[in-house]
Amino acid sequence: MTSPLYTASIPVMQQMLRALSEVLKKAEDHAAQRNIDPNALLQARLFPDMFPLVRQVQIASDFSKGISSRLAGAEVPSWPDTETSFADLQALIAKALAHLESFPAAQFDHSESRDIVLRPGTPKEKKLTATAYLLHYGLPQFFFHVTTAYAILRHNGVEIGKRDYMGAY
Repeated sequence: MTSPLYTASIPVMQQMLRALSEVLKKAEDHAAQRNIDPNALLQARLFPDMFPLVRQVQIASDFSKGISSRLAGAEVPSWPDTETSFADLQALIAKALAHLESFPAAQFDHSESRDIVLRPGTPKEKKLTATAYLLHYGLPQFFFHVTTAYAILRHNGVEIGKRDYMGAY
C-alpha cells in the first residue's frame, strides 16, 4: 500500500506545478501578443508589500522540494533562486518536477512517524510530525504561492480560469 503522505503530497504537487507551468506559458503568450514587456508580468505584485510573480514561483518550487525531501527522509537540496525570465521559471518548474519524480513511493513508507524540524538550532525551531508538517504547514504554504502566482497573472489580464489553475487531474 502506498503511503498516505506520498499520495497526499507528490501527485498533488506534480499536478499543481504542471498547471503553473501552463499558466506561465499563457502569460508569456499574453505578453507577446500584446507587446507587453515580460518583466511587467514577471515583476507584478498583488500589493506593494508582497513578492512579485518570479518570487512566488520560486517559493512554490522551494516548498515542493522541501516537502518531498523531508517526507522522504532526504536532504533538501539548495537552489539559488536566480530566475529572471519565463524560460528560467519553466526550467525551475521542470527541475522541481524532476525532483518530485526522483522519489519512489516506497521511500515514504512509515513517514507518518517522522519528526520534521523546521529552522533547527534557531529560536524559531519548530518540531512537527510529518503528517502535521504536510497538512498544516507544507501544503498550505505551497498552495498559497501557487495561488498567488495565478492571481497576479489573472489580475494583470492573462485569460486564465479555474480549469487552468487546477490543471489535469
